[in-house]
Amino acid sequence: MQPDRPLPTRRAVLRGALTVSVGACLSALLAACTSGALTSGRPVSTASQTPVETANPSPSGLSPRQVPQELAVIPQGFTSPADLQGTLVELTYDTYESTTYEQKTQKLAKRAIIYLPHEYTASKQYNVFYLMHGGWGDETSTLGTPGAPSDFKNVLDNAIAAGEIEPLIIVCPTYNNTSPDDSANFSLALRLNQNYHHELLNDLLPAVESKYSSYAASISSEDLMVSRDHRGFGGFSMGAVATWRTFQHGLDYFSYFLPMSCGTSLDMDNILASASNQDGAAYFVWVITGTEDFAHPYDNGRVELMRNAKNFADSDVSHNGNFAYRVKDGYAHDGVAANEYTYNGLRWFWNS
Repeated sequence: MQPDRPLPTRRAVLRGALTVSVGACLSALLAACTSGALTSGRPVSTASQTPVETANPSPSGLSPRQVPQELAVIPQGFTSPADLQGTLVELTYDTYESTTYEQKTQKLAKRAIIYLPHEYTASKQYNVFYLMHGGWGDETSTLGTPGAPSDFKNVLDNAIAAGEIEPLIIVCPTYNNTSPDDSANFSLALRLNQNYHHELLNDLLPAVESKYSSYAASISSEDLMVSRDHRGFGGFSMGAVATWRTFQHGLDYFSYFLPMSCGTSLDMDNILASASNQDGAAYFVWVITGTEDFAHPYDNGRVELMRNAKNFADSDVSHNGNFAYRVKDGYAHDGVAANEYTYNGLRWFWNS
């Protein structure tokens, strides 16, 4: 893919073709999203409601299954090394400095950590989940490195071996730009995530899905769009900011989104408006946070806007709903919450 080639819209490409981190310390995570005013101050109830049928069909790639009302706890033994282990590998790729990306005046070499499931083979197709770290983090924060895997890498291995998660590829990138300390600067991190879609869509997706076996027939924009139902993006804290920006700018390329504990205000009217020309059944957003998390009221306000926005329907109300909101009682803004929310999202996305 040529990095400077304009990305066509999904509507133009598919016409006639389709019918349809965690940081290293808890204090870092606590500081990752602590600025800004509430989108809305009115709390949003997460009580279960009786689902009703809607007229909007769900496309073949997305399941209309209900999101569980209660989040599952990671089993105690899952943090120990599994008998059947996946592999972590490093992927390096070229991109450009974020704030001048469109001018392409400063080339950067960046790294992503890739998780390949046990017995990965190029002869099979795999769903791909892009998982962004939070503040004070980098591409190694969530899964570790090939030589020093994290406990959450063990969780993935054990959950896949137990049949809880379908074997998939996970990509841990970074929005850090010219310095590994960029994510420690809150205002800079917000700006970098605002720009990150250029790197994600033009550089990272082609680098990953040209090397590893996904559902994309090629790395052309057209084939990456056609395979969007097999691609997701998620993140905790500042990684949730990255997730919302990916929803805003990359909805043609991703169908599943997992924004977890985004503790800052965003221009949600603009972000939600990006879906106004999309079939609302063609994407799913799962928002998760905790009752003791400072992000809780921010996410309440976001969900309130979603419930009143065009092309959004709460899955607790509609069997064909395209978003869910779950709040874990007693959970705060920390690594325990981040790991558990991610575990729950991966147990649900693409799994029957």
